[in-house]
Amino acid sequence: MTPRFATDVITFHHPAFWGLASADAVRDWARQHPQRFWERVMDALADAEVTGIELTFAPGDIDSALRAFGSAPAFRRELADRGLSVVSAFIAGSDCPDWRHGDNLAAIVADAERRAAFLAEAGAELLVAGLPMRTTYGTRPPFFVDAAYMTRMAGIAHAVGEAVSRHGVKLAFHTESHSTLWYERDIDLFMALTDPRYVWLCPDSCHIALGGGDPVAVARRHTPRIALAHWKDAVGPIDVQLTIDDTVFARQQPYMAQLGTGIVDWKGWADAMSRTPGAGTVLIELDEAADPVAALRAGRAVAQRWTSAP
Repeated sequence: MTPRFATDVITFHHPAFWGLASADAVRDWARQHPQRFWERVMDALADAEVTGIELTFAPGDIDSALRAFGSAPAFRRELADRGLSVVSAFIAGSDCPDWRHGDNLAAIVADAERRAAFLAEAGAELLVAGLPMRTTYGTRPPFFVDAAYMTRMAGIAHAVGEAVSRHGVKLAFHTESHSTLWYERDIDLFMALTDPRYVWLCPDSCHIALGGGDPVAVARRHTPRIALAHWKDAVGPIDVQLTIDDTVFARQQPYMAQLGTGIVDWKGWADAMSRTPGAGTVLIELDEAADPVAALRAGRAVAQRWTSAP
């Protein structure tokens, strides 16, 4: 099976792509001109021959698409006119209910259902979530990612997974660096505690490697539950204790690499991915790219080398 190639909207968040000075300037401009933002993103995707997209943080989020086109069906039609489609959406944004304590389950479920309803109308069937972040090592009192914590997260995941399934949408969990679903042990524990009918996995090859894990081994252990994967490379494991705050994502960047230039075993990864339910999509993760079309073409070429290998 020849997979389709996809990326997330963060690929297009780089200020240089928009001729602007900062990320804040991009967000402000896109909020004022949502249709122009999406039209340029769509044109770039078509130019790069990448046909799928994952909605993520503003300005590339669900609310932005609705401001631009008025409804999910209208957004779907705009994409389809260019040979594009929505693959998934990430639960992201400052207004997302906090999963940490789980005492706001009704709000968490309602937020997920709203996103799932949009996805169903937009022609997609995958909602991607992450677990809460860890706290900085050495923080007092300490926060432990233990069986009690993961059991609580599994309960929330079950409630959300069941709710979005009624919209024909699957819930998959992303393995974000410095989150409570980062290390191989985190992933195995969470998967063991959750029902495979309602909870799926979205492994990120880079982030697993940044945590000192083996992305291929993770993929092989959880093959039947991988609904989508993020294809991204890493320079090597993060070898320092980073402060976990709003800047941690930027400070992870030096450990990330252009696809094919880092430590990920792409032959093994592609082989493992070909056996998963999500085999039909290769989602290339670039984060922000000053020239997204060139970066997507380069990433697609690397992925094609392995996905087309005998």
